[in-house]
Amino acid sequence: MPHLLYSPASPYSAKVRMAVAWLGLDIDNKIVNTSVEPPDLVDNNPLGKIPTLVLNDGAALFDSRAIMQELDRMSGKRLFPRNAEKRREAEKLEALADGICDCLLAQIYEKRFRPEEKVHQPWLDLQARKAERGLDWLEENAPRVTVKLHGGQFAMAAMFGYLDLRFEELNWRRGRPKLRRFEQRFAARFDQYERLKPGA
Repeated sequence: MPHLLYSPASPYSAKVRMAVAWLGLDIDNKIVNTSVEPPDLVDNNPLGKIPTLVLNDGAALFDSRAIMQELDRMSGKRLFPRNAEKRREAEKLEALADGICDCLLAQIYEKRFRPEEKVHQPWLDLQARKAERGLDWLEENAPRVTVKLHGGQFAMAAMFGYLDLRFEELNWRRGRPKLRRFEQRFAARFDQYERLKPGA
């Protein structure tokens, strides 16, 4: 059986796990601690990053977007729209949500792994501005929650969950009614959202 190496707090892992659940794929999940570089992770992914998907033949896929494409193939093309224009929009949405998460994680790592006196506030401010611009763009271009959920929507939901987990003080819902409505409708459509979104 394929197995997914993941961390519960990771938005990229949450995105993949939500997609797996939505598609009903038979994939085992295993929590790993990346900071200790466990052999089952680094032997399959030299970068030691999660999520990493190990297939039945022993081949490993890493980077959540590559994994999402594999899930699309495994499911018979059910994770992304078949229409080229709609697929492009779904992939763009996934890339933007992941990019916002990149900016959020950059802030976390800057504060977590540097001595306090070496934390570079201009860098933190730059990443915060990028994340805010991304959220504002999503508010202006908020997608609908479709009957058939797609990879971009799972990426957005995972991003929302990570914002709640690590950036509660930002109150990202304030002034963004379209995103708030998207999350509510997504949660109503996908009843495992609360269970699978990023958590401590």
